[in-house]
Amino acid sequence: MPCVCGIGESTESHCLPIIKGEKAAATAEALMRARYAAYALGEVDFILKSHTPEAGKDVDRAQTEAWSKSSKWLGLEILGTDAGGENDDRGTVEFVARYKVKNVSLEHRERAKFEKHDGKWLFADAEALAGPTVKNEGPRVGRNDPCHCGSGKKFKKCHGKAA
Repeated sequence: MPCVCGIGESTESHCLPIIKGEKAAATAEALMRARYAAYALGEVDFILKSHTPEAGKDVDRAQTEAWSKSSKWLGLEILGTDAGGENDDRGTVEFVARYKVKNVSLEHRERAKFEKHDGKWLFADAEALAGPTVKNEGPRVGRNDPCHCGSGKKFKKCHGKAA
C-alpha cells in the first residue's frame, strides 16, 4: 500500500522515518509530504517540530491536534514546487490536502514556504489559496420556473426568495 502522502512504497518506508527523526527530508516537497502524513497519522509532535522557530510561535497545539485527529485525510496533491531542492535554502510547495470532517469533504489549498535551518528543511510560512472557480454549466432556473425542490411552487416563491 502506498504512503499516505501519495507516493512511496509504504508509509513505514517513505514518510514515517522522517516523522520519527530517523532521516531528514531531502527536499521541501519531502517535508511537505511528511507533514501531510503526520496530520493523517496524528503525529502532532512532528508537525510542531517541523516549523521554523518564528513560524512555530503562533501554533496552537490543541487546535492542531484536534484538526489532525477529527479529520479523515483523503489525499495530497502537489500542484507545483519552486526551488526547495537538496542544494537550495528556500523553497515553495503549492498543494491541495483533501479531508473529511463529519462526512463533509473539504480541501485545504496552500502555497507553503520552507527554509533550511542548520541543513534541515522547516516550514516557514503559508499563503492560503482559493480553489478553482466553479461555473454552473447546467440550465439556468428562471424566477417563474417550477422550483427544483419539487414543492410545486414557482422558484421565486420558494428557494428563489434568498437569491
